[in-house]
Amino acid sequence: MSALIRVNGKDEALAAQTVAELLSARGIKRPKGVAVALNGSVIPAGAWEKTGLAAGDKIEIVKPFGGG
Repeated sequence: MSALIRVNGKDEALAAQTVAELLSARGIKRPKGVAVALNGSVIPAGAWEKTGLAAGDKIEIVKPFGGG
């Protein structure tokens, strides 16, 4: 069984080693307007490259979207 993390409320296989890798895999390249929380703590964009992920982590990614 592979290691799992929970991203925005859904379990998925742990395929990234850092927050930056996780975001990049989702097409998020720039931090403008994006907020990330890891296990309930907000991670500043400047720390995404250095913030590692581990099995059982809970990540919330919030980004703006258009609509009305």
